[in-house]
Amino acid sequence: MKKWLRRVIAVLLLGGGALAAVAAWLWHDLQTNLDQPIVLHGNSELFTIERGSSLAGLASRLARAGWIKHAYYLRFEARRLGIGGRIQAGLYEIPDGATPRELLQKFVAGDVKTFTITFIEGATFREMLTVLARHPYLEQSLQELDTAGILARVAPGLDHPEGWFFPSTYRFSAGQSDADILRRAHAQLVEILDRSWIERRPDLPYAEPVDALIMASIIEKETGRADERALIAGVFVRRLEKGMKLQTDPTVIYGLGDAFDGNLRRTDLETDTPYNTYTRPGLPPTPIAMPGEAAIRAALNPAAGDALYFVGKGDGSHVFSRTLAEHNAAVRRYQLPGGRRDQ
Repeated sequence: MKKWLRRVIAVLLLGGGALAAVAAWLWHDLQTNLDQPIVLHGNSELFTIERGSSLAGLASRLARAGWIKHAYYLRFEARRLGIGGRIQAGLYEIPDGATPRELLQKFVAGDVKTFTITFIEGATFREMLTVLARHPYLEQSLQELDTAGILARVAPGLDHPEGWFFPSTYRFSAGQSDADILRRAHAQLVEILDRSWIERRPDLPYAEPVDALIMASIIEKETGRADERALIAGVFVRRLEKGMKLQTDPTVIYGLGDAFDGNLRRTDLETDTPYNTYTRPGLPPTPIAMPGEAAIRAALNPAAGDALYFVGKGDGSHVFSRTLAEHNAAVRRYQLPGGRRDQ
């Protein structure tokens, strides 16, 4: 072999070796950086990927934030894995100590941060709207609408909102709307009411499921004790069957609306409204609050017994009585002097 050819081959071998060494170093640096935990100022940070964001733009943002050494490292890894076009938009929670490799996996999986919103049992529709309006990560789409407009959007065909949205905790991601939450709450209430109606005790004085929903809302406002819901339902059902007025304070309070100042007076009990069950027989025209599932089931499966009256003991529990005389004695014992009601 000629001397010049041997020299060319030697140079090529040396150059190839150098290129291989450089490639090996770059690969090691790439993998090291992809597995290097990021350091945040707190336990986590929120990071938004807008719709239409490119892989190059995302990689540049991570590099500017100091979360990866070079933007092209993330681009290379995403393209090597064939996932460059699968980055999903959304609001992400980045935990302290996460690696760029883990972030890439999170962005491809669409593992966005979720939030919760809770409606308590016994809340009114107005109170539910207030809770929705206060959440910073819900899209507000209902604030300019009146009640009819809201119902047309979230529960078409519904005339009155009270009672028709299930009180529970709902999970959602940023960008979902208040209307989305109400649609879910309404669908869940309808599903629970329909199932409970099928499983109801026979011969109850309800013409249709909404009657049970009205009763459940009264039970929800009368007691928070699980062991008393069916007992109170039994009292009200027996009063309906005997043609007695329900005479329940929560319906009166609901009928007073904004006029109620926290003190229920005898004049309030004597002032007729569609919701005054001291002046009107039967159930009020609509539910008065959002009942939970336990109250709905109690309304449809009331406890047997002969009590027709109950009065609060002041500790959240009640005394149940068969006769008016027994009830009046309980009122004198557990209510302050001047206790106002003989049901």
